[in-house]
Amino acid sequence: MSGGTRLALCSYAATLLAACALLPLVSPATWILQAALLLALVTGVGMLARRVPLARPLTVTVQALAALLLLTLRFAREQAVAGMIPGPQAFHHLGQLLQTGGEDVGRYAIPAPLSDGIRLMLVGGVLLIGLAVDALAVTYRSAAPAGLPLLALYSVAAGLSGGAADWYFLPAAAGYLILLLAEGRDRLSQWGRVFGGAPRTPGRDAGDGPSAPVRTGRRIGAVAVVVAALVPYGLPTLSSGLLDGAGAGVGSGSGDGGTISAVNPLVSLRDSLNVNQDRQVMSYRTTTEDTQELYLRIVSLDEFDGTAWKPAQRHIQAVPDTFPDPIGLGSDVRRTEIRTRISAADWYAQDWLPMPYPASKVSIEGNWRYEPLGRTLVGDHGQNTRGAQYDVTSLIVQPTADQLANAPEAPEALRREFTEVPESLPPEVAQKALEVTEGSANDYERAVKLQDWFAVSGGFTYDTQVQVGSGSAAIARFLKDKEGFCVHFSFAMAAMARTLGIPARVAVGFTPGSPQSDGSMSVGLRDAHAWPELYFEGVGWTRFEPTPNRGTTPEYTQPDSAGTDVPAVPRPSDAASSAPSAAPSASESCTVEQKKLDGCPSDPAQIAVDSDDGGFSLKAVLIVLGVLVVLAIPFLPMMWRLRVRTVRLGSHGRTDAGPAAHTLAVWQEVTDTAWDYGIAPDESQTPRKAAERIVRLGRLDPPAEAAVHRLAAAVEQVLYAPRPRPTTGLAADAHRVAEALAASVGGPARLRALLLPRSAVRILWAAAARWTTLVTALSARRKALLRRLPRPSRPSRQSG
Repeated sequence: MSGGTRLALCSYAATLLAACALLPLVSPATWILQAALLLALVTGVGMLARRVPLARPLTVTVQALAALLLLTLRFAREQAVAGMIPGPQAFHHLGQLLQTGGEDVGRYAIPAPLSDGIRLMLVGGVLLIGLAVDALAVTYRSAAPAGLPLLALYSVAAGLSGGAADWYFLPAAAGYLILLLAEGRDRLSQWGRVFGGAPRTPGRDAGDGPSAPVRTGRRIGAVAVVVAALVPYGLPTLSSGLLDGAGAGVGSGSGDGGTISAVNPLVSLRDSLNVNQDRQVMSYRTTTEDTQELYLRIVSLDEFDGTAWKPAQRHIQAVPDTFPDPIGLGSDVRRTEIRTRISAADWYAQDWLPMPYPASKVSIEGNWRYEPLGRTLVGDHGQNTRGAQYDVTSLIVQPTADQLANAPEAPEALRREFTEVPESLPPEVAQKALEVTEGSANDYERAVKLQDWFAVSGGFTYDTQVQVGSGSAAIARFLKDKEGFCVHFSFAMAAMARTLGIPARVAVGFTPGSPQSDGSMSVGLRDAHAWPELYFEGVGWTRFEPTPNRGTTPEYTQPDSAGTDVPAVPRPSDAASSAPSAAPSASESCTVEQKKLDGCPSDPAQIAVDSDDGGFSLKAVLIVLGVLVVLAIPFLPMMWRLRVRTVRLGSHGRTDAGPAAHTLAVWQEVTDTAWDYGIAPDESQTPRKAAERIVRLGRLDPPAEAAVHRLAAAVEQVLYAPRPRPTTGLAADAHRVAEALAASVGGPARLRALLLPRSAVRILWAAAARWTTLVTALSARRKALLRRLPRPSRPSRQSG
């Protein structure tokens, strides 16, 4: 096996081993088989291109085109020309798939389902990394920098997997070391035979087994990988430091220290509302019968900087046995204590723990931390909700409208923090808030008027397809267009409440979900929701519902007295978690048990997507190879010419056939190059006369003229000298002559000499000669076989 082939195979193996780190991200992992097949084809194209050989940039270009054709054949076959040649429609389709894949990445927890968009991102990413590794390590013979794309591939997987891909560092590192060893062996072989530095076992051939440097390199590499994998587990961890909070976005450390970093959990909220199938996130059982008030709160967004709402960085501590009383809740407010048993799905990985608000006690296993102001639990050191089962004791707070209307002013420190608005907030937001709440006697009436204006009287439309926006400009645009979903409604109401001096924040979580036949409640992706929380002294943080057709309107926001001109907001039906379409999807009517058994009917579009398991048939591979062959036919003369030139001017002649054969091969290359530029060879002339003819017809400059004559003299020397001596610099002289011939003609002539070289007719001559030799040999063998066959005896005549 040649060094280039070995390097190509090692780069292929290194890329696949690094790609294994992506396996925990998606289920099922069948995409890796498809990526392995496509990468093998791209690697094979590179091996053939280097065998021709093509120029290095041209080799990478050919491999990139092959990768594009393969991706088009797999993912955009119907939109492509002839099934695999990409056109505008194919590129548009691939772009849509990539966009969908990016949305799916933000929508689903790990492991995500293998949609076509995610499949394209994975397979295309592996092909891109494999192409970069092959180009660096094999085409440009620099294996060390090839570790950068491999590291990038592993880093992406490790960053997304939340620790699930840590042990995949071993195969990724092993693949890189194999690549380095293969390159080192190839470099050593260029100096001669790979030497051995230790005595060999008697009776073993010197060529058997690896050499001492290779064995030593393997041992060092293996020790390095093991040390890199095991040493971090023996080192003390950093707690509450700068590096510690950078990973998951939350503080860590034991004891009572640590902070929460600013993490925005709204990235995929719209995508959750737009899923084709309402996938169950969690189920729960509770001791209260009025489940429509049981919102499962994840986290509160209490900081608005003009760009986005996000959780402020706050102090966290160990989870207490019993939480302190909620801030601002007075003893005269009616409350009911309930207990809820929650079971999260095994695919749902959320850093923040969903639970009813306000919780007073949580019983859960794992590394969780408590943030007192928001009364939330956040995972520590990669802890999340995947498959978690926990018990929550919480309060259902039921204030009256009079209690809210007569609430005293909030403490100054709380008002200062939770009424702050950025300078970038457009003035029309505050103006609209004053206009809507005109004539209100207190903050409660202002809050109710804001809620009812958004939900009923303001002419707003609920639409989950509106572009997500959380900044100041997005709020102003929403108030103008009056189209959006829960993010827009909650952000706008919270911002407007703050301009009125009412402390406000935004809560993110889930609506109560749908009741099941077994008495439990099922919470799905479409139950994802955001709502504003406003603070009233004596009651605390209080939920409002400005989003139409979502969740339930709190009873305390309905006026106690009759005859009010504010219409009562209708309560949604029990199926409050359904999408705002008129007809609910089939998946929403399924029970939890049916969903677990995949017994729910799906939308036809979803079935069409899921029916394609991404298989790559042998027929498709043959089609790809056939198209590549057809596309390569016009370039065969050029590739043959490049290959012949490399063999003639390389070191093959000196080492294999001696200096005489090398000299004659270089001279043959010069005459063929002159032929490509229009100077036909004349076999009847001597080398000296042929050189003069090339100089005259090619109008060569003096350096090229001298080079041609040196080559002719070297040919005469090897042909007629009693003891031919090797001549150095022949290949350099041949290159100089070729450059001078190219400079003496115009652009069209140079292009023809490259793409349609006249000397390529030697292919036909060689094929005709071989055919003649084959026919002659077969004819001779047939005659010899006939001679060996016994001849039939003639019957003898008997005399009468």
